[in-house]
Amino acid sequence: MENKKVKFDGKLLLVTTLLISICSIIYELIISSISSYLQGDSVLQFSITIGLYMSAMGIGSYISKYIKNNLFNKFILIEMSVGILGGFSSLILFLVNIYTDIYVLIMYILIILIGIFVGLEIPILTRIIENNESNVRKNLANIFTFDYMGGLIGSILFPILLFPKLGFITTAFLVGTINILVALLIVLKYKEYIKKYKLIRLISIIILIIIMLFLCTGKLITNKIEEGLYRDDVILSKQTAYQKIVMTKHKDDIRLFLDGNLQFSSSDEYRYHEALVHIPMMYAKNHNRVLILGGGDGLAVREILKYNDVKQIVLVDIDKEMTNLCTNDKQISKLNNNSLNNEKVTIINEDGYMYVKDNKEKFDVIIIDFPDPNNESLNKLYTNVFYSYIKANLTPNGVMVTQSTSPYYAKKSFWCINKTINSQFNTVIPYHLQVPSFGDWGFNLAFNDGNEREKLEVETQFLNDENINSMFVFGNDEKIELDKIEENNMFKPSLITYYNEEVQNW
Repeated sequence: MENKKVKFDGKLLLVTTLLISICSIIYELIISSISSYLQGDSVLQFSITIGLYMSAMGIGSYISKYIKNNLFNKFILIEMSVGILGGFSSLILFLVNIYTDIYVLIMYILIILIGIFVGLEIPILTRIIENNESNVRKNLANIFTFDYMGGLIGSILFPILLFPKLGFITTAFLVGTINILVALLIVLKYKEYIKKYKLIRLISIIILIIIMLFLCTGKLITNKIEEGLYRDDVILSKQTAYQKIVMTKHKDDIRLFLDGNLQFSSSDEYRYHEALVHIPMMYAKNHNRVLILGGGDGLAVREILKYNDVKQIVLVDIDKEMTNLCTNDKQISKLNNNSLNNEKVTIINEDGYMYVKDNKEKFDVIIIDFPDPNNESLNKLYTNVFYSYIKANLTPNGVMVTQSTSPYYAKKSFWCINKTINSQFNTVIPYHLQVPSFGDWGFNLAFNDGNEREKLEVETQFLNDENINSMFVFGNDEKIELDKIEENNMFKPSLITYYNEEVQNW
């Protein structure tokens, strides 16, 4: 069979090479992203995935030299194997994370298996060309050209289109479907070179139908898995270009999660937001213009609007879908008192870092309500450079505050943020409080001149003169010597290292 001459369709070969290369890079990105999402420490997860994947591909390439006969059949088997493993990879990883304690082991096994099969693809295709084409050099050049092009296309498609629109699970099934379609295409095109053609065709069609059924029900499967990831009933799930937004509800308690991390619980969020907003407002000499970075839920805005002397509030949140949700959703807008529709509020959907870097106007108070620094893109929002921009955006008597993780659960992270702010401001005051949903939570307040704290003059549910004083007192188990902590900067993100170490025991 193998020694028959094939009128090889060059276009089909190039399309096949392009598609399998796109699929290969997307599987790599899916596994890396899911591991970062579930396990944290994105640098570690991407590094391990890339390293293992490339090594496994090398193993696959090495094994290919022992494959000598029935190359078309072998290639079809490889494509179906990649399609099945890759297509179900997201589902497997999420289920393993929910129901077992062996996530890392399963992740390694998936990476290695997919990598080995992917490593077999190009060598087998190359061998097919060598056996059936006269102009081998030209076709080999085309194969590798389209292989590299496919890697580029896949790396662009995943973050820009596939992941934001489809999410992890549906994307994996879609890409797996492509691999199975490639296998079926080869079966139909080169049937005279395939042993047991009818059986192979039937198997290919059955596998394609099965994976397409999973593809069509990907959203339903995602919803079911999310129910296992969250304690309460999921009432909203939305993947945006920047994050996964999930809202849950149990009785009267509404909880909002971003990328799996709790942002607020309606039962006690007032404690967090009163501490975040009113402490800096008590230190600020003027309240005319207030800048909020993050805080797209509008809950900090709600607290600021209690001050009649506030003339303008600028809210900068990168995710327009987040601010739209919290503006229009009845349950959240009721919680934030419809604050995002207030005429004093200007919403700007832009990267907070770029906003303060380019902004020329001054603010009396800057409130920073970003998620914890659990990845590189968030780390830049906790660096000395970022705080220098914040300082430049403040009036001479201006005050800034930033949420700073937990001084109890993430002690090194908290004091790293404190030390980093100290590099830019004359006065930095740490404080903390108990938020039942989060535990002991901390903030860092900063200014340059001798601002004195005024009395609390607005109505609050939690804050009063007595407990405000206690918020500036730290227990011995929450303190650390600052000379043992490194400052966080863009070139050496010490904060990520501290945070990822501490979150393991959180």
